[in-house]
Amino acid sequence: MTLDDDGTIIEIGQLTHETPSTEFYNGIIVPGFVNSHCHIELSHLQDKFERNSGMAGFIRQINRLREVADKEARLKSIQYQMEQLYSSGVSAMADISNCNESFETKSKSKLYTRTFLEVFGTEEKDVPKIEEGVISLTQQAQSFGIDAAPTPHSCYTMSKKLLQHITKIAIDYNWLSYHNQESWEEEQLLINGTGPLADEYNNRGLSTPPVTGESALLYFLDIVKSVGISDTAKVLLVHNTFTNKESIQKAKDIIKELYWAICPLSNLFIHQALPPLQLMRREGLNITIGTDSLSSNHTLSIVEEIKTIQNFFPDIPLIEILEWSCYNGAKFLNKEDVLGSFEVGKRPGVVLIDNIDYSNFKLTDLSRSTRLI
Repeated sequence: MTLDDDGTIIEIGQLTHETPSTEFYNGIIVPGFVNSHCHIELSHLQDKFERNSGMAGFIRQINRLREVADKEARLKSIQYQMEQLYSSGVSAMADISNCNESFETKSKSKLYTRTFLEVFGTEEKDVPKIEEGVISLTQQAQSFGIDAAPTPHSCYTMSKKLLQHITKIAIDYNWLSYHNQESWEEEQLLINGTGPLADEYNNRGLSTPPVTGESALLYFLDIVKSVGISDTAKVLLVHNTFTNKESIQKAKDIIKELYWAICPLSNLFIHQALPPLQLMRREGLNITIGTDSLSSNHTLSIVEEIKTIQNFFPDIPLIEILEWSCYNGAKFLNKEDVLGSFEVGKRPGVVLIDNIDYSNFKLTDLSRSTRLI
C-alpha cells in the first residue's frame, strides 16, 4: 500500500520488491478505528466507580462523583485521553457531551468527532428551559467547528414530552444517538413500573415514564413514529444489552438508517451482561463498537473491546468484528468515503495490531494497537 504525505491511499497491491522506504511490521494492519460511543468529558472518573452497581447504582455514583475533580483536572483528562485515542488508532468518534468542556480539545484534535449533545429531564415543566439550553450548547459546539446536534439520552431520564421534542430536533438534524435497553432495570421500569430504577426515581421525587407493558425500545419507537422520521436520518441505538427479537424487528421496520453500538466492557462493568450478539448478527444489524466512558470502563481501547467480544463469542470471525469497529462506524458518521476501509483515494489511517494468533486469526491477551499513519 502506497500513501501520499497526507495519508491518502495512492495504490494497493502485492509487494514485488523492497525499496528503501519499505517498512515491515509483525502483526496485521487495519484502517483507523471508529469509536461509535464515548463520553470523553467523563475521563477524570477513571477508577472512581464501583463495579456491578446496576443502572440505579451507577446513576447514584454519577450524581455523587461527576465533579470530583476541578475543572483544570477535567480538561487535562480530556486532552490526555483524546491523544491516547488517536495514538491507539481511533480516527473518528461519536461522542456524547453534556457541557462544553471537550469542545476546544476536539476542535484541535486530529481525530474527527461528531458530538451528540445529550438531554435529560424528567419533569415536563422544565422542557422549554432544557430545549433552550441544548440549542445554545449546539451553537457553542458549532462555533468551534464541531459537527454537533442535540440528542435524547434514554426513556428513563426524560419526560415523554421532552423525549418527543428532542427526538424531533435530532431527526431534523438527521442524526440521533440513544441509550437503548442498557439494563434490565430499564426494561422492568417500562414493562411494569417497578424495580431499582423505579425506586431510585420515586425516592428522589422524580417522575418516571408511563408503564406500557412493553419493552423500552418499543416505547421509544412509538415516539419516533409520532414525530416522523425520514429515510436519511441516521439513528444509533447504544448498548442494546437487553434487546430482543421483537424490539429489533420493529426498529428495522421503522428506521431505515439504523445502527447498533455495543460497548462490551462497560456492560460487564455495570451489569455483568452482554448484548445478544448472535441474535443481532442473525438479524443482519449494522453493529458498531464503542467504549463508553472511563466511569464504566478501565480503558478507551477498541482492541480491548474486540478481545472481550472474542472471549465471549469465539465463533465470530475477527474480520467481521474489525468491520464493526472500522467500516460500520464510518458509515454511521457518513464518513465511509474517507474512513473505514483501505481503498484508493481514502484517508482512513493505518493501524498496527500486534501479537496475533495467526493459526486461529484472533487477537491475543498481548495484542495492542498503534497508529502508524
